[in-house]
Amino acid sequence: MSLNRITSNPARMNGQPCIRDLRLTVRRVIELLATYSDREELRREFPELEDEDIQQALIYASSYLDDRIINLPTSYETVA
Repeated sequence: MSLNRITSNPARMNGQPCIRDLRLTVRRVIELLATYSDREELRREFPELEDEDIQQALIYASSYLDDRIINLPTSYETVA
């Protein structure tokens, strides 16, 4: 798949990968997806963000994760 909506320009946003040369970084899109549980609310706040932008941001971010296995704790301690 071509990530034609992800752009990088050294003169914009310090060269961070952005969505369609907007001032909206891939990192910010991932943060927004984690913050907004309602996709419609996200669309109202960021009408310039399209579904394909979101899909490509997720693909781009996932391409930087390798396939190593990380053991996670099976229980969590609660700090009072």
